[in-house]
Amino acid sequence: MITRLSLFLLLLALFVNFSLADEGMYPISDIHKLNLKAKGLKIDPNALYNPDGVSLIDAIVMVGGCTGSFVSSDGLILTNHHCAFGAAQAASTKENDYIANGFLAKTRAEEAQAIGYTVRITDSYRDVSREVLSAVTEGMDLAERTKAIDRKMKELAAEAEQQHPGKRAEVSEMFAGRTYVLFIYTYLRDVRMVYVPPRSIGEFGGETDNWIWPRHTGDFSFMRVYVAPDGSPADYSPTNVPYKPRKILKVQPAGVDEGDFVFLLGYPGRTNRHRTSHFMQYEEQYRMPYIANLYDWQIAVMKEMGEKDREVAIKHAARIKSLANVMKRFRGQLKGLDRLNLVEKKKLEEADLQRFIDSDPRRNEVYGTVLTEIGKVYEEITSRAESEIILDFLPSSSTMLSAAYRIYEASIERQKPDLERESAYMDRNFPRTKETMLRALADYHDETDRTFLRELLMQAGSLPMNQRVPAIGALLTTGNVERDIASFIDKAYPASKLNNEQYVLELLSTSKEELETINDPFLKLARALYPTYQALKETRQRREGALSKLSALLVDVKEQYLKTAFIPDANRTLRLTFGYIRGYNPADATYYSPITTLKGVIEKTTGEEPFDTPEKVINLANAKEYGRYKHPKLNDVPVAILYNTDTTGGNSGSPVINANGELVGVNFDRAWEATINDFAWSESYSRSIAVDIRYVLWVTEKVGEADHLLTEMGLK
Repeated sequence: MITRLSLFLLLLALFVNFSLADEGMYPISDIHKLNLKAKGLKIDPNALYNPDGVSLIDAIVMVGGCTGSFVSSDGLILTNHHCAFGAAQAASTKENDYIANGFLAKTRAEEAQAIGYTVRITDSYRDVSREVLSAVTEGMDLAERTKAIDRKMKELAAEAEQQHPGKRAEVSEMFAGRTYVLFIYTYLRDVRMVYVPPRSIGEFGGETDNWIWPRHTGDFSFMRVYVAPDGSPADYSPTNVPYKPRKILKVQPAGVDEGDFVFLLGYPGRTNRHRTSHFMQYEEQYRMPYIANLYDWQIAVMKEMGEKDREVAIKHAARIKSLANVMKRFRGQLKGLDRLNLVEKKKLEEADLQRFIDSDPRRNEVYGTVLTEIGKVYEEITSRAESEIILDFLPSSSTMLSAAYRIYEASIERQKPDLERESAYMDRNFPRTKETMLRALADYHDETDRTFLRELLMQAGSLPMNQRVPAIGALLTTGNVERDIASFIDKAYPASKLNNEQYVLELLSTSKEELETINDPFLKLARALYPTYQALKETRQRREGALSKLSALLVDVKEQYLKTAFIPDANRTLRLTFGYIRGYNPADATYYSPITTLKGVIEKTTGEEPFDTPEKVINLANAKEYGRYKHPKLNDVPVAILYNTDTTGGNSGSPVINANGELVGVNFDRAWEATINDFAWSESYSRSIAVDIRYVLWVTEKVGEADHLLTEMGLK
């Protein structure tokens, strides 16, 4: 029989998470509160983060949507292969297929532009919670509350950028409705590829092995960031010079061993551990299944299109990789939610919390209805879940419709004062928005786009009448949804020029009035959809206002109940996590050791994707050409390592750092059981995966013959 105490301890272990010293994505402001020396750190904690000087965090960057680290004084960045994949894809042609064959620049002049990539470095931060929340006044409705907070965040960022010329400022919400932090960033725009291994190394195992341990993937790449000759951030130019970082990480070719203390620094994307059971139930029943199924279908379509033409396969490669990663993660999370019965456990936790609230009249007066009110918001969300999710994915699934909607929305937003615009259309962001649109057009494939849009329009047209969007209903002229949608598709694509990059650029500076005179089917559809999306935005601002207010109260009372301070969910701000090189037991009578080797690569090799291995790797392995990278106990080159740190998406490329502050691996994945980490963490099953630095260096030296990079890192 489960006692009240044992139930409390179970819930505490599952949901508080941060009571365990080796778990948590700690903001840099919390680093000095951690007793890392007692955990195994051998260097001064000030060497990790020193607000008054240079420290390890100065070597950590966000590159694209990933993390990376400086490993030379000339701006050389070590990150993941899958993080540089988009750059390799953008630069590839049938004649120069950098995806399949890899890329190596033997000189600085040969380094290729990583189109669309930026690098972000955290300079400083300060708490601005009081300033942000001062924008909220009594009498505001919930949507006004959301707008007021959003505008104040933009104002603070704009003021900070005026005070720090050449820097980028962002206000990040750490706890909804409660805590806000202003970050100042160095923001660099000229990023280039240096060394990207062949896909058969960098993506060995493909989607079959993705999220799986044991792993044998050489998921690493080198990039470099450049600045203008005067050291200021600049767009790509042949006259730019390598950036000089304040700090670099020392690469330790000796690597690590089982049981060693390690820590990671990086920019984890998004976790949801402070959300209620209502949110988790919505994710489990509606959002994640829909996205997983949609992406699964879209991947199949793109693969089929690519089989006909290698050029099309190259166009689709990055998108397939991105969607496949999300799809498999969601499948894993859905299994984890079911396996661990997390929604029901969360409900038990909330029932205990409600009893705690009800036990004190004054507490009940402040917090008594918080959980009930949150539940009401999610009742509304789930009542229209299907139609709203379809609307979310309708424009983004089609390059043509996405371009049309962006163009029309820009014509309206750009007329507003800068701080009142949607973020994508603010002066500071609009060049990046244009670049993103042009990058999507570069990968445009007509047949794929038609197929995707047809499916989403079919879904929207098949909704119940009370959820059907008027703009979609207007396309259904005969009552036969399939025939009417097919008719629109067949007429719209030949009649539109929105797949022309120059034309799109011209329209992005065209007024709303002029756009409304253009007889383009996609622009017409975008105009018709606009009121629906604006109404949805207003609805979500109201919901967000309610949840922001309620979430702040919820965190307050949970901290009282559990007598602990929480760590904010991941939100793409710089964090630290620490742990140990450690295996785990995924099932009865099964133990996974934490280091894989080159022998495993050869054992998995079939000669066919995704388990094809370059002949050079096979020959070197058979000849036992390990060099200085041989593990003394395993008598082989370590390939991947496993550890119990707390990571999520965005930690891809995070340096794995040993007790002496030296780089010993590059984080790239989690084990299958750890996909659930975004909702709940447990030391028993939460494991992250990195490529061992010894494999990085072995491939770079022996396979890539890029000795100049080892010299640059001070290793030769």
